[in-house]
Amino acid sequence: MIKALNVKQRNAVLLDMAKNIQTNQAALIAANKLDVVKCPTSDISMRDRLKINLSKIESMILSLRQLAEEPDPLQVERYAFTHENGMQISNKTVPFGTILIIYESRPDVTVEAAGIAFKSGNKILLKGGKESLKSNLFLVELWHKALKKNHCDTDLVTYLQFNRSETQAFLEKPNLKLDLIVPRGGEQLIAFVKKHANCPIIVSGRGNNFVFVDTEADLQMAIDIIINAKTTKISACNAVDKVLIAIDIERKLPFLQNLVQKLLKHKVDILTDDSLSGLTGTRSIDDNRIWSQEFLAYKIAIGQATNLKDAIAKINAYSGGHSATIITNNNEKAFQFMNEVDCAAVYHNASTRFTDGGQFGLGGELAISTDKLHQRGPIGLSHLVTNKWFINGNGQVR
Repeated sequence: MIKALNVKQRNAVLLDMAKNIQTNQAALIAANKLDVVKCPTSDISMRDRLKINLSKIESMILSLRQLAEEPDPLQVERYAFTHENGMQISNKTVPFGTILIIYESRPDVTVEAAGIAFKSGNKILLKGGKESLKSNLFLVELWHKALKKNHCDTDLVTYLQFNRSETQAFLEKPNLKLDLIVPRGGEQLIAFVKKHANCPIIVSGRGNNFVFVDTEADLQMAIDIIINAKTTKISACNAVDKVLIAIDIERKLPFLQNLVQKLLKHKVDILTDDSLSGLTGTRSIDDNRIWSQEFLAYKIAIGQATNLKDAIAKINAYSGGHSATIITNNNEKAFQFMNEVDCAAVYHNASTRFTDGGQFGLGGELAISTDKLHQRGPIGLSHLVTNKWFINGNGQVR
């Protein structure tokens, strides 16, 4: 824990880290290019997550500055009670302690996750993938410069340069106290951590997000939302992979033809269920297991739902529990959808691409949890704390 550091000190470190990134932009991009050049060109999603450009650097700097402006999440009183014997009892927020985040491809996690953990009073252990090693080590070096400048221990942000077997050994028998682990990546990584870890885990799970186009939808709005959610960032866990169309929607064929043409302009591979086979530019689904898959690619599956109840059932059966949206002008249907779909974020007439800590006003995110304990959805500054009871007495006994 970094309980000895007041919020002014913590904010100073965040602002100095932002300055370090700004001053060393060219060197950071150069280090990142050494990682990118080794990345398989066929893996578009990984390359997108891995690459650092000026836009991503601006986002890193902005997230750190925004974090510094956020109120202190520690010692926030959640409950207060005066016992009949005079004891003063309160419940306040405190740091978790030491948090390990294991992630793949994304060097910006080294900034955002460490920033959120540091601001909320925690020590963070970073275990990035080998594909982003040079980028991550450079960023950790910048963290250490900011920490040293403000007379803080550099081990508050620690990078674990472990291979798979070393990571497994550390999870099973850590040589220091671990209070929380956050695996942020694909299903294989999550399964690996769940199998070997011996402390609490918050899973930043898969997306496989759905859009349901209702009979009372604004069809142009539906097309705009689907195109945005599918094509703006295919490597994002909040991208859309599946679309369900109400079977009795008016002007269904022209709508689908228009949607397909727009998707094809973005070079999206379009799969359809048997009920929609024959649409020009699409191909039929040959394995229904595809409905459970997260694509992270220019790929989408389109099917039909007989009604709202059927759409909700299919989403709950196949989605990753991340995000889902309904396109409809009927508020009652939207209310039912949003209450019955079992996802961390549910939308009415909006793109799933907004499921993000920064977009939700959280000052960034450590991860997006698809678990229900202790926090669901984007995990921001206010969520990376636990609580403790504080009791002040003057000699009371029971």
